[in-house]
Amino acid sequence: MAELSFHKIDIENGVARVTFARPRHNVFNIGMMNEFTREMASLAADADLRCVVLLGDGASWCAGVEVGDHRPETAPEMIAVFNRMLEQIENMPVPTIAAVHGACLGGGMEAAIACDIIIASEKAVFGQPEIKLAFFPPYAAVRLPELVGPARAIEICTTGKRYTAEEARALGFVSRVAPVEAFEETVNTFVDEIRFSSPLIIRLNKAAVRRHTGLERAEAVRRVSDMFLNELMKTEDVREGIASFEERRRPVWKNR
Repeated sequence: MAELSFHKIDIENGVARVTFARPRHNVFNIGMMNEFTREMASLAADADLRCVVLLGDGASWCAGVEVGDHRPETAPEMIAVFNRMLEQIENMPVPTIAAVHGACLGGGMEAAIACDIIIASEKAVFGQPEIKLAFFPPYAAVRLPELVGPARAIEICTTGKRYTAEEARALGFVSRVAPVEAFEETVNTFVDEIRFSSPLIIRLNKAAVRRHTGLERAEAVRRVSDMFLNELMKTEDVREGIASFEERRRPVWKNR
């Protein structure tokens, strides 16, 4: 793995923990986003990976994208790099978990909502304050309506309001909130619920949701049933899952 300038990565037992490490508030710049995208592509190729956890060093998870990169002369490159980064998060074949503490604002919040799951410290703060600087958040304008509905998405984008972790959970884009002193334990417990399953079956479960979102219901059920019968049921791990249940033992996954 190449030497990293803006991140720390730890991989253990099928779990990759990717930590934003650009003091003081982990604000994205073009170099950091390019590095992140490269490393996520490498992780996506790891067949033994079960999930990815995104963390932040310091006071904030991520307080946004460098304002200077929004200038007309740099904005085209910034948007292209930013979109590639979010696409990489969305397209990870395993679950992505944003473990958010402190400020999660602007492009930081967009990176968080690109993840499958957000677990927030009770002291986390979310918001899309771009309007205060005469911008709008392109990705959030598309993703937020899927998570909270158009009316709430317009509220978030046009007020620039900051939301507490509990408010964000009530809105529906945060999955769970943990006390500060139990935040790390909560994240680890959640990860443990994933990492003991077959990496292959984890991927198929995520694909079953992602591939069929937005389709007409009857067509979605037809396609996901076909996936169940012609992909899932042909794996060795589904047979191992049944055998381990019947034999009352822990499964030994073959990942195929």
